[in-house]
Amino acid sequence: MPLDVLQHGAQALGLSLTGDHLRAFGVYLTELEAWNTRFNLTAISGSEEIQRRHFVDSLSCLLVLPETEAYPGDTVALRRSARRLWFCDVGSGAGFPGLVLKIMLPEVKMTLIEATRKKCDFMTHVVERLGLRDVEVVHARAEELGQHADYREGYDVALSRAVAPLPVLAEYCLPLLRIGGRMVAQKGPDADDEVGAAEAAIATLGGGVSAIKRVHLSDVPGDRYLVVIAKKEPTPPGYPRRPGMPAKRPL
Repeated sequence: MPLDVLQHGAQALGLSLTGDHLRAFGVYLTELEAWNTRFNLTAISGSEEIQRRHFVDSLSCLLVLPETEAYPGDTVALRRSARRLWFCDVGSGAGFPGLVLKIMLPEVKMTLIEATRKKCDFMTHVVERLGLRDVEVVHARAEELGQHADYREGYDVALSRAVAPLPVLAEYCLPLLRIGGRMVAQKGPDADDEVGAAEAAIATLGGGVSAIKRVHLSDVPGDRYLVVIAKKEPTPPGYPRRPGMPAKRPL
């Protein structure tokens, strides 16, 4: 299956894809299109749009990851620098951005957190088809894992895309991060306004905004932003609140 859109999009971001990457993304794309006809995993359909709006958009996170920002386009260095890091993707859906980044950075440990069973089943299937190691697909809500001793404040990087407004998202993600960890939220053109509305919540949860990076994707209207939040202090034990509360009563 042609992956020209993915290759060109990656190049525009200053990233290079190997033959192994392209083979993995080809399998991923084929499986996503097949499953999507039965389970409606994503509203985005068509090979080119999936490449552009899911794969390339997810790859943009590589531009701000703490151990990789010095190495754009050098996948060998990306892999070496990322060894032993533990990532989580909150609200992973069909694997975006977490599964895409796992393909690029096979040495990281990756936890894919998703509350919808059929999407978890799909991600598990793709992980098995690609033979990926150190990937855990967890069928749970982030609020539950944030209070679980095996997950709380254990991650180096927490990722999330199109899940919730930033005040809510911060309550999902920051409790999962260790001190010194980094949250990366993919946001649309209203990112600055969301950051302003979330500053108090972020501070309450032990974080602070460290960067807002604009990203332009080829042939996608409107700019995208990567909001980077550093975990500076422990999250108070009362957060995250019980499932549903962060969205119902944002901080």
